[in-house]
Amino acid sequence: MFRVALLLWFSLCSGAASSSALPRPAGLEPAVQFWTRIYTEVSTRQGYLHDASNLAVVYQTLSFPPGLSPAQQNDRIAASKRQYRQALAALGSGKQSALSELEARVQQAWPVGTDAATFRQAAENVRFQRGQSDRFRAGVVRAGQWKSHIRAVLARHELPAELEVLPHVESSFNPNAWSKAAAAGMWQFMPATAQRYMLVDSIVDQRMDPYVSTEAAAALLKRNYQLTGSWPLALTAYNVGANGMMRATRAVGTTDIALIVAKYRGSNFGFASRNFYASFLAALEVDRNAAQYFGDLQPAAPLSYDTVTTTDYVPAAALARTVGVGVEELRQYNPSLLEPVWTGEKYIPRDFQLRLPQGQRPISLSEALAAIPASLRYDHQQPDVLHRIAGGESLSIIARRYNTSVATLMSLNGLRDAHRIRAGQDLRLPGVIPSSRGATRTASIARRPAGAGADNYVVQRGDSLWSIARRLGVSQRQLVSLNNIDKRRYLKPGQRLQIPSAETSGTGTYVIRSGDSLWEIARRFNLSHQDLAAWNNLGNKHSIQPGQVLKLAAVD
Repeated sequence: MFRVALLLWFSLCSGAASSSALPRPAGLEPAVQFWTRIYTEVSTRQGYLHDASNLAVVYQTLSFPPGLSPAQQNDRIAASKRQYRQALAALGSGKQSALSELEARVQQAWPVGTDAATFRQAAENVRFQRGQSDRFRAGVVRAGQWKSHIRAVLARHELPAELEVLPHVESSFNPNAWSKAAAAGMWQFMPATAQRYMLVDSIVDQRMDPYVSTEAAAALLKRNYQLTGSWPLALTAYNVGANGMMRATRAVGTTDIALIVAKYRGSNFGFASRNFYASFLAALEVDRNAAQYFGDLQPAAPLSYDTVTTTDYVPAAALARTVGVGVEELRQYNPSLLEPVWTGEKYIPRDFQLRLPQGQRPISLSEALAAIPASLRYDHQQPDVLHRIAGGESLSIIARRYNTSVATLMSLNGLRDAHRIRAGQDLRLPGVIPSSRGATRTASIARRPAGAGADNYVVQRGDSLWSIARRLGVSQRQLVSLNNIDKRRYLKPGQRLQIPSAETSGTGTYVIRSGDSLWEIARRFNLSHQDLAAWNNLGNKHSIQPGQVLKLAAVD
């Protein structure tokens, strides 16, 4: 049994690097041809009305004139769908003569001899697919920046070279892409999946970094392959998840992707999942023959950059000045740093690997970092300031109260929709807030430069030890001890509290502070974040909270 399992394992691993492991089944050919047309024949201002099951059946090309709003386009799509449903319903009722022009055209879109039952079912399957030719063309150009890195990563992981075209399907090689479902970056990671492979928080989102996210995508694809045993299944699992793909193989009783697509109708296996492998094959076809479809294109040149690792928390503007680049250029090279860093609400984190334009500098980058004035280098992140949403409040109301903008609040809180907030939800606010009319209290911290003494916190009206400890990521016990607080000394507005400055308690533990992440803490203490998670029973999500005490070593 062990020998059989070992042989199976070696066959899987050897198949991972073989281009023959990416077959083009005949059963998927109509779908591959359909997606090839989507990628090359119709732009995002056009699309096909088609049958959702039989992609060889395309009823009409819809085109939208310039200036037509998304809502108006949707109205036209809905009206056209209704017309085709009515025509299909007529054919499904058995109508064979005196056909209208539309009914005749619909009948001709299907093979001769199609029965009434098929037309009745087709009336429920009328679908619109927007074109992608302009995006694919732009993706071919953009891909030049990342293809060499992607190829190197795939080769290092012994994965098929053809996987390099997957970003065409996911994002058209756009590192700034966001989906309505909150998938982000060139490889379109969802937050929960991303957090298994990358750092994703309110300050750093490595999904937006094409280099780091490529490593993560390779790891995920390799894991999918090890779980499913074939590349058609592993690629489809990239969309629906490995567990979903294994449910599909069990339900249908086969690993044949064409049969799974034809027969499986799981609740999470919708149109996008059924067509994911076919759309990948189409992208591979178009990418390999881009000149045939788009003419001669000049791919963008790869970025040339230097790297340096920060040793302190530093403001982006101060770092940019010191290393001699503009803030916008620094931002271009470091897309994983989120808006709060660039607006000054948060610092560039410590132990962050910065990319900078490659060039001749009078001093090394590490010397440039050391030249940042001590008054602009900090040993912890700016703390979060929170507002708890009350019933009836909107982002615009909250923004006005705190003299900020809706866009800033959305960026700080990772919101994609300004209307999707709820009462009781805590919102992060910009770190420096002017006094507001009866608003929730805000932190007033004298932040210390690296190596200096303890922090100070000015108590606000309504503060409690619990709220201060939670906001600043320290324990109530530490506050009580450091400030000699007892039952006879209550907190008073205006009172100045000392905040503990030691990173560890001296007993092999670390008290989590606001802005910390498990990844960052692990790097700070030269540990593996997987070990840190295991020692503290954090589970797969690796979620941590300010004030939580982490063990920094295994306990026997």
